[in-house]
Amino acid sequence: MDEQTLKTIRTRLEEERASVERQLVEHGAEIDGGGIEVGFDGGFADSGHRTAETAEVLALVEQLAAHRRDVVAALDRIDAGTFGRCERCGNEIPDERLEAIPTATLCVACKQATGR
Repeated sequence: MDEQTLKTIRTRLEEERASVERQLVEHGAEIDGGGIEVGFDGGFADSGHRTAETAEVLALVEQLAAHRRDVVAALDRIDAGTFGRCERCGNEIPDERLEAIPTATLCVACKQATGR
């Protein structure tokens, strides 16, 4: 992968991390190092509504937190010089795949083989 493409992907990942972190904060999460904490107030009208709302927010926060972990891991791989290598077979992941999915850790063949 050429340096300009890598720089473009890094910028995109940094912007994505910032966006995800903003969304987490908007949903009441606090980012503490690698961990994410969620707090809720008692301002809902009834406990049933509070429970439903809490479940929805927790599901969304978990999805955002998982995406943030993937983005941070991709940035760490860039820093370590291992970005673009398949974690399963060690072959290069095609630039086109990384441009489409910069958090990808597997080449297409390994992704298909794992069924994930």
